[in-house]
Amino acid sequence: MKKYDDIIRLPHHVSSVHPHMPVSDRAAQFAPFAALTGYGDVIKETARQTDARPELSEDEKEALDYKIQLACGLPGDKPEITITCFVPDEKKSGGAYHTVEGRIRRIDPDAGQLIMEDGIRINLEDIVNILFC
Repeated sequence: MKKYDDIIRLPHHVSSVHPHMPVSDRAAQFAPFAALTGYGDVIKETARQTDARPELSEDEKEALDYKIQLACGLPGDKPEITITCFVPDEKKSGGAYHTVEGRIRRIDPDAGQLIMEDGIRINLEDIVNILFC
């Protein structure tokens, strides 16, 4: 101990110029950082799973057309239906299945869309199944 006897009993230095740093800021100095900005997001996007677009047979397409015509052609209030449709993913191939419940307002043949009473538009080619509630 004789080596440091001259400084061991000195008071702790407090700067008169710089303010004392809070403990939370001191800890942030030693926190890990992302050397490659956005790399974590790319990894998450790559790992995200998507479903393949379904290929419907001609019989299945005819059955869906019949159900749509039936739902639109009934007099009075339209029936409550549940539509399962495929929504393509914007970032990668494939997509996801979504379920929409409601009543059909009309069909827009020019746009190839089914318009629900609440304003939701569904592409006719994306419809996978229709159930009457």
